[in-house]
Amino acid sequence: MPELNCISELKKLLNANCKIEKVEPPVYASDAEVNIVKVSIVCPDGKSHTIKAYKEEASTLREFIRTHK
Repeated sequence: MPELNCISELKKLLNANCKIEKVEPPVYASDAEVNIVKVSIVCPDGKSHTIKAYKEEASTLREFIRTHK
């Protein structure tokens, strides 16, 4: 199964020493399914990025963030 674009983009930013600033809604150890996730990321150069994921991608992105903190 190919990697989702939202996860590829997040990995690229994290590898560039960017940090996750905020995840909406917040990620908890056990949380209900959500239909949309918005991740705010800030990089060392001061630039900020936003990654949005919907439906199944949202659940996969939240699981990635939960397991890679």
